Amino acid sequence: MLTLEEFRELREQPSDPQAEQELINSIEQVYFSTDSFDIVKYELEKLPPVLNLQELEEYRDKLKQQQAAVSKKVADLILEKQPAYVKELERVTSLQTGLQLAAVICTNGRRHLNIAKEGFTQASLGLLANQRKRQLLIGLLKSLRTIKTLQRTDVRLSEMLEEEDYPGAIQLCLECQKAASTFKHYSCISELNSKLQDTLEQIEEQLDVALSKICKNFDINHYTKVQQAYRLLGKTQTAMDQLHMHFTQAIHNTVFQVVLGYVELCAGNTDTKFQKLQYKDLCTHVTPDSYIPCLADLCKALWEVMLSYYRTMEWHEKHDSEDTTSASEGSNIMGTEETNFDRGYIKKKLEHGLTRIWQDVQLKVKTYLLGTDLSIFKYDDFIFVLDIISRLMQVGEEFCGSKSEVLQESIRKQSVNYFKNYHRTRLDELRMFLENETWELCPVKSNFSILQLHEFKFMEQSRSPSVSPNKQPSSTSSKMVTLFEQYCSGGNPFEIQADHKDEETEDVLASNGYESDEQEKSAYQEYDSDSDVPEELKQDYVDEQTGDAPVKSVSRETLKSRKKSDYSLNKVNAPILTNTTLNVIRLVGKYMQMMNILKPIAFDVIHFMSQLFDYYLYAIYTFFGRNDSLESTGLGLSSSRLRTTLNRIQESLIDLEVSADPTATLTAAEERKEKVPSPHLSHLVVLTFGDTLYGLAERVVATESLVFLAEQFEFLQPHLDAVMPAVKKPFLQQFYSQTVSTASELRKPIYWIVAGKAIDYEQMLLLMANVKWDVKEIMSQHNIYVDALLKEFEQFNTRLNEVSKRVRIPLPVSNILWEHCIRLANRTIVEGYANVKKCSNEGRALMQLDFQQFLMKLEKLTDIRPIPDKEFVETYIKAYYLTENDMERWIKEHREYSTKQLTNLVNVCLGSHINKKARQKLLSAIDDIDRPKR
Repeated sequence: MLTLEEFRELREQPSDPQAEQELINSIEQVYFSTDSFDIVKYELEKLPPVLNLQELEEYRDKLKQQQAAVSKKVADLILEKQPAYVKELERVTSLQTGLQLAAVICTNGRRHLNIAKEGFTQASLGLLANQRKRQLLIGLLKSLRTIKTLQRTDVRLSEMLEEEDYPGAIQLCLECQKAASTFKHYSCISELNSKLQDTLEQIEEQLDVALSKICKNFDINHYTKVQQAYRLLGKTQTAMDQLHMHFTQAIHNTVFQVVLGYVELCAGNTDTKFQKLQYKDLCTHVTPDSYIPCLADLCKALWEVMLSYYRTMEWHEKHDSEDTTSASEGSNIMGTEETNFDRGYIKKKLEHGLTRIWQDVQLKVKTYLLGTDLSIFKYDDFIFVLDIISRLMQVGEEFCGSKSEVLQESIRKQSVNYFKNYHRTRLDELRMFLENETWELCPVKSNFSILQLHEFKFMEQSRSPSVSPNKQPSSTSSKMVTLFEQYCSGGNPFEIQADHKDEETEDVLASNGYESDEQEKSAYQEYDSDSDVPEELKQDYVDEQTGDAPVKSVSRETLKSRKKSDYSLNKVNAPILTNTTLNVIRLVGKYMQMMNILKPIAFDVIHFMSQLFDYYLYAIYTFFGRNDSLESTGLGLSSSRLRTTLNRIQESLIDLEVSADPTATLTAAEERKEKVPSPHLSHLVVLTFGDTLYGLAERVVATESLVFLAEQFEFLQPHLDAVMPAVKKPFLQQFYSQTVSTASELRKPIYWIVAGKAIDYEQMLLLMANVKWDVKEIMSQHNIYVDALLKEFEQFNTRLNEVSKRVRIPLPVSNILWEHCIRLANRTIVEGYANVKKCSNEGRALMQLDFQQFLMKLEKLTDIRPIPDKEFVETYIKAYYLTENDMERWIKEHREYSTKQLTNLVNVCLGSHINKKARQKLLSAIDDIDRPKR
């Protein structure tokens, strides 16, 4: 260690910093190690075995230089840090002074504490102990009061259960259990815990009973309390499972109790134990008299169950949306996820329950329907049953979107069987009506419509086939109101509604064919006078071509000009129909009622309806239109479509066999059951008197009633098309295009028979045969046969007027009659000309004169233009003037003439113009034309 003097010497010596630093760096690293390092020992051990004084001195000088460099470096550092050292020394001195002061304060504090300790007495310490005991006793008293309240909770719980405050009771019970767990260290609490658990189980049992009440009479407040209670218990999913079980049980119990009530009521005081029977067996004991009321009550009860389920779903949809809104405002993520899971489970359970409940309802009603044979009921009762079932199926479709396959199949089979038997009976009745029909006019008002009949009232009540006929909503809103929305607040769609038939009367019949005395008086006015034309007759005037479109305004001159062929001006333009027609229309209305109520059997019903029309059409044709000589005229009176229709009806519907063949097969016997014997005209209907134009009045009534019936079918076509299944619509279209539309075609063959007998054509041929046609000079006077023929037409006109006083003859009918008569007359004229043996050019001119005279007079009797077959006669007369070549071409072009007429034209009229060879050539051409006909 350097002394202070050495230190100063070192400081005063000149120094080379770089050289000093090199010396310091040359010092071995071991000298900078720990303080325990022994430098002397280290240096001695480094000495060589053989010592050299000079080397030792040199090494000693080196060490001294290194020591001097280090010492100087240390001195420099000490001097450098001298100010900091002085400052730190001052702080240490200050700290020593503070510690001395603290020691004085502590000494004083201990002295004062000793004085305070000696100043307190034993009484003061006792006061503190009593205060602590008081606090403990206050806490104990509070606990005892809580225990006392818990002991009395069962009374309050009973009161809350009686008030049906289930959420409050559960909340109170849960709070009591929580409080009891807080005081479980008291021995009296263990018994209370057990009692509270029993009470909670009792609440759950009563809650389940309350839940079952929802199934028959849903109360929103009651159900809200029940759901809140289950939510407090954390058993919302269990509640939903229990609810579906209760609904299933409610359906079973409800139907059983309803049917049991009616069975016991009808059984009287018998000792039969019906309560022990199965529901299926119980349904077989329902009497026919109580069947419909029981079915109605059964559906009413089931409606209440389904309505409760519907309102239950509504409640959950409403509260789910409210819960979603409140959950979005909260921050409890775990609680929200759990709530969403429960909500999703409940939603799926309710949606699945819709189909399940509806299937249960269908099975119960199907079992009831199968318990009784519906064929024993009358038609109106059967329709009422169908109406109830149809409304129930509508309820099911609105309830769960189901098509009610179970009910549809069951009721369809029974309906088809019932309807087949009913239809067969109605066809037999129709045959009886037709065979006893005298074809007298049934007087109805001019504004008669089938919608005025009771059987068609359902079309006014229900324009849409999807809406039940009864209890239609009065709202005209475009949105259809469902039954659940309509009856949600009260009422029942299965309430038996008393029909208003007793209060309503069918005001469709007119007195004596006129709706009032004034109309009858005005109908017989002469329109060629100066009196005004009645407005109603102007409106009722029909178009000459179609007979259908009413003319809004007709002048007096027009009426005068058309008076000749319009024999309906003396009658109000009311529809022409008979009592049988009206019965058929009523039957169609009843059939449509059944079809409208039960759409799955629409095809069967429409098929049977078509048979009613077919049989009526076939009867009219059989009575008034069948004449084997008609087709021999070659006039095509019956169209191919009409002939096809009549053949189809005869093959498919008419039983032509008189008695059953015992050797016939079972299939043939079954087919005969589907057919009806051909009807026979009543012997009271006489069609042989010329004064009555061979029963023209009856023919008009029969034929026009068929046309009217066809018009009603056309009117009903949109409704039938709406309910007909798509796959069966081709049948409906075929029925209308091939059958209904052919009704008016029957006019021609039926009125042709009258036209063929109304004029004495044979007498005219005899008169023409007496005429000399080979005159040598041109005559200016027509022959007498023309006057005779015109007299026949005048007599025909008079008879038509007489008939029109009995029956209104529509303009199309009078036109057809006149057309037939004129056509037959013209063809008779040609036939008469074809019978001529000799004829000159002057004779042919006489024929022309006679025909022109006939036309001139005829046009004054009728307003038909052009005259039918006028060209037929004129062309035949003018053919006399043709050359040989023109005649051959003319024969080939005019095949409407008979072989006899053409042959006579060649032999007689052209005999003087051509030679024998040319004549033979023309006759061969005629034979070639006639050969295909043979």
